[in-house]
This record gives sequence, structure tokens and C-alpha cells, in this order.
Amino acid sequence: TQAGGLKAAKPGGSNKDVSVQRVLNEETLVSAAQKVKEAGRDFTYFIVVLVGIGVTGGLFYVIFKELFSSSSPSKIYGDALEKCRSHPEIIGVFGDSIKGYGEATRRGRRQHVSHIEYVKDGLKHMRLKFYIEGTESGKQGTVHVEVKENLETGRFEVRYIFVDVETYPRRTIVIEDNR
Repeated sequence: TQAGGLKAAKPGGSNKDVSVQRVLNEETLVSAAQKVKEAGRDFTYFIVVLVGIGVTGGLFYVIFKELFSSSSPSKIYGDALEKCRSHPEIIGVFGDSIKGYGEATRRGRRQHVSHIEYVKDGLKHMRLKFYIEGTESGKQGTVHVEVKENLETGRFEVRYIFVDVETYPRRTIVIEDNR
């Protein structure tokens, strides 16, 4: 062999160098049925990814609406609790460190703030009820909040916030009244 070629002897007595090269075709021929099968599989993966993106987007929307929207019960609860914490009469009755909580669940957690949404005279209204207690031992109160939708801004505005003090002497402290 010389330089990748083969020596071949011809019967006529003359010797010539003949080089043989093979060209290998690396690509395999894919049948039409296999192409359809692969396209179907790719389309299925595409649909699964789209559904996943849709579900994730829906979850982000619900979380954003619940936590950051001005019309969510948790946002209204947080605003009302801050007004209670800064009201001087509430501080006088309950003490400086006031904490708020919702209804107790079966497991003893007190996170759910009771609320009711309704429509009256074409306006959305919401009522909330939650509880507060402070550093004064045995002092508890029930906070009642009602908000209604402002048609111009689309936001909820406070109609009233008042606190029923549940220990002796029983009384009601009005924090805000815009009725």
C-alpha cells in the first residue's frame, strides 16, 4: 500500500497504483412516518409547556391579587390593624404591643380573617371581623370593618372601623366612621 491506495496487478503485466476512497453517508434516511411521529411528539411537548406556563401565570395572578391588591381582604385587614395600633384609645386599653389575628381553625391556627363580600346599590361592599389583643393581660377586642368601592377610583374606602372591648367594662371604641 502506498499513501492509502492499493496496488492491484492487472493480468496484462502492467502494474498501476489505484486508490480507493469510500464516502460514507452519515445521514440516515428518515421515513415520512418517522417524521410525522417526531413532529407529533414535539407538538405534545409544546402543548405541555404552554399549559405549564398558563398554570404558573394563573398562580402568580391569584397570589398578586390576594397579597397586593387594594381590594383583597388581607390588604384591608392590614390597613385596619395599623389604624388600630396607632389609635391612642386602643393603645390605652390594650397596651403598646397590639397583635391581630383571625378565626381559629381546627388545628389552632388563627390566620383566617372572616370577611363577607356583597353588592348594595350597585356598589361592592366588604365586611371584615378579626380580633386584637395587647400586652395588658386578659384584654381582648373584636374589630369590625366595613369598606365600600369608590366608583371613581375603583378602590375600597373605609366606611367604619370600631372595636368591641370584650372585658369589663364592655364598650365600643370607634376608630373611624364615614357613614
